[in-house]
Amino acid sequence: MGTKILAMLGNLGIVVLIALGVAAWAMAPWPLLAGAGIVFVLWMAFTRTGRQAGSVTMVGVSTLGRRVGASSVVVIGIAGVVAVLVAMLAMADGYQGSLRRSGSPDTAIVLRGSSDSEVSSVLARDAIVVIEQATGIARDAAGKPIASPELAVAANLQLKGSDDTGSVQLRGVGEQAWAARPGLQIVAGRRFQPGLRELVVGQGAQDKFAGLELGHEVKLGAQMWKIVGIFHSGNAFDSEIWADADVVASAYRRDSSRTSVLVRLTSPAAFKAFATSLAADPRLQVDATTTADYYAKQSQTMTKVIRIIGIVVGLIMAIGAVFGALNTMFATVATRAREIATLRAIGFRGLPVVVAVMLETMLLALLGGFVGGIIAWVLFNGYTASTLAGGIGQLTFQFEVSPRLMWTGIQWALAIGFIGGLYPALRAARMQVTDALRAA
Repeated sequence: MGTKILAMLGNLGIVVLIALGVAAWAMAPWPLLAGAGIVFVLWMAFTRTGRQAGSVTMVGVSTLGRRVGASSVVVIGIAGVVAVLVAMLAMADGYQGSLRRSGSPDTAIVLRGSSDSEVSSVLARDAIVVIEQATGIARDAAGKPIASPELAVAANLQLKGSDDTGSVQLRGVGEQAWAARPGLQIVAGRRFQPGLRELVVGQGAQDKFAGLELGHEVKLGAQMWKIVGIFHSGNAFDSEIWADADVVASAYRRDSSRTSVLVRLTSPAAFKAFATSLAADPRLQVDATTTADYYAKQSQTMTKVIRIIGIVVGLIMAIGAVFGALNTMFATVATRAREIATLRAIGFRGLPVVVAVMLETMLLALLGGFVGGIIAWVLFNGYTASTLAGGIGQLTFQFEVSPRLMWTGIQWALAIGFIGGLYPALRAARMQVTDALRAA
């Protein structure tokens, strides 16, 4: 009974060590991992045990061609895990990147006090006039403050290729909106004329919704609007439709109120003085933040949800890949029982055998990781998707499969290979020479 308890405790200890090792591997910076890899290569090159491990590894690798079917189970399983994981993380990065590119440290957004987003903010005309005169706002060539009072509302349009409707953000802006966002460019047509029911459409919205071609008319609310221009910004604004703020306010019965004021600052350092002047004015109850911080905060919740889903799905698939690796490597050890026993009989120690089996598994895992990363890059890098953003409309964005995510996929692959190869390797090292030769 005592022996069984000790064995159970020993197995539990191994599991804990494996978990700690995998966690350390996942969190370690790449320079540390590169250093550890160099030390391992030097150990294999200049120590007797390391050279033995290299010899056994070469023998095992040379037989992979005769075990293509079994080896492919490991490669395909891990490739599937990596492809799904990298795709989900690329979705999160693309969503987050699209929103973050919408902001900059030299622009600020002003909302009603305690408002989390434009959806819940309402600013009266009197407050807007005061905000436009605050300290730190840049001015144009005519001396006017570059401050854009804006009205964001939700509008419904038919989705492309579907009978369903989706929510698009209709943004009412004034003449200073263009100066506040110099990166936004009209790529077809022209800007809308103030006082007319005319629209300029972001390329992302045009790709997502039906009927947004240049020159067409669409129904928003109870009125028909003509599309006179298409714009590109390379960020979240690509998913919006813009029109004259006064016309939008009239169509949606918002009077002279606005949801936010966007201002361009004289410099990033001017934000502190700008925010201080607003906070010190007793006529105002507003919150100001740089657009860089505002859009970063807007992306946090959805990005976290997508990443959690990706990791959970990846873990579930990884468990299956681990069992596939275990079965494959146990079968490999059983097939090579005589070979391993012979090596042990002529003086090879247990450690080289463990290292050889682990390296063989890690090599298959590395191949699976590369294949999965390439699949994710080919299929999803630049893939356009859309989801709700800010609770008001659909944000169109592109998946971003970056080298950092590819490296994350490789880390997962090697971790799966390590776990899947450890127990078969220990079994091979503990194999009794006489029993293995007799069984063979």
